[in-house]
Amino acid sequence: MVAKRYSWEAGAALEEHSKRKHKILGEYFARYLAVRCQLPQQARFRLAIVEGFSGGGRYACGTAGSPIIFMEELRAATERFNLKRTSEGMAPLDIECLLVLNDESREAIELLKTQIQPLLAAVKADVPKLHLQIEHLNKPFEEVYPEIKQLLERGGYQNVLFNLDPYGHSHVKRSTLTDIIASFASVEIFYTFAISSLLAFLQKSDPKMVAVQLGFLGTIDLSSLERRMSNNDWLGAAERLVFASFRSCATYVSPFSINNPDGWRYWLIHFANYYRARQEYNNVLHQNSSMQAHFGRSGLHMLSFDPAHDSNALYLFDVSGREKAKKQLSEDIPRLVTDFGDAVGVGEFYRNIYNMTPAHMEDIHKAIIENPDLEVITELGGERRRANTIKPLDTLRMKHQRSFFPIFLGDQSWRKK
Repeated sequence: MVAKRYSWEAGAALEEHSKRKHKILGEYFARYLAVRCQLPQQARFRLAIVEGFSGGGRYACGTAGSPIIFMEELRAATERFNLKRTSEGMAPLDIECLLVLNDESREAIELLKTQIQPLLAAVKADVPKLHLQIEHLNKPFEEVYPEIKQLLERGGYQNVLFNLDPYGHSHVKRSTLTDIIASFASVEIFYTFAISSLLAFLQKSDPKMVAVQLGFLGTIDLSSLERRMSNNDWLGAAERLVFASFRSCATYVSPFSINNPDGWRYWLIHFANYYRARQEYNNVLHQNSSMQAHFGRSGLHMLSFDPAHDSNALYLFDVSGREKAKKQLSEDIPRLVTDFGDAVGVGEFYRNIYNMTPAHMEDIHKAIIENPDLEVITELGGERRRANTIKPLDTLRMKHQRSFFPIFLGDQSWRKK
């Protein structure tokens, strides 16, 4: 596939998949900052943000691109946090951020500099608790990544976010994604690409995987698949192929497609090593229902389905999807607990489920509290009665008197899929 390049100087058009991706990115980043800056004793938070394909800052319609979105969210969060701290008599919080902006296009970088200069001046004048350092780079991402890595290591940055929205799949290697995740204590990646680019790459590098994952469709010809990209069976097959391709890159990989009117063409993947990041990401997707899509089970085994038989498994993170998820969770959670014996720590439970569920945290907690065969025990031996009080240090266990225990050992068909 020929790499797609924007003409930023002439005015780049904002495509629908980019619009949807930016909304999710901005809301997730706001939650990221809220979670990471919530300790009352905390006086400083340091992070680095790497834009591997930064673009020119704003689209032809005036809408902000991701570098400006990050800067605006940083400013809003710093002001919000410190207003709250002042009202509660707490010490202020300083946020220090290194923003690395790279693009292969010199035109894009020069335009971006002019776009962000007013924002930088406003932050310096009005938000003294936000300290922004900007580094501009102008190279292909794979070529510049070692330089970026050294820059982050020299600065001692451990909280790092990478936003990678390349012009073609070949611009980011899987080995690079793996190295990013392995190199920093707390790192996350957002990776956007066209599925056709991934397929073209895999047909050359791993044709057996393509044949196995897409075999039931009857063809692996890209021109034939183009006509099927709006079909649910295509979404299910592509999602499993995406997950198989990238699951080794990080502990938690979300293989969800951007729900685009043109069909399931673009994927926004979130990589992280901690369940808390995936937990928050799932929650944000539910706040933006219908912006991403999943085809499969909505419980704890999202890719364990038979596309030849499960024809009504489209999950758009909306109200109807959540109702279906709660039903499946009420069956899946007790089964998982029995795999451990009769009890498991809630934190361990989270670590085991979050790579294989699209469910919202609230739905998982409600499915636990409302299940007649489960109970949640606190560290002090008390019992949780409300879903919103469940903590990672609690224990999830089977009740001694069980109402439907045989069902847990009955239908196990999901395990074989």
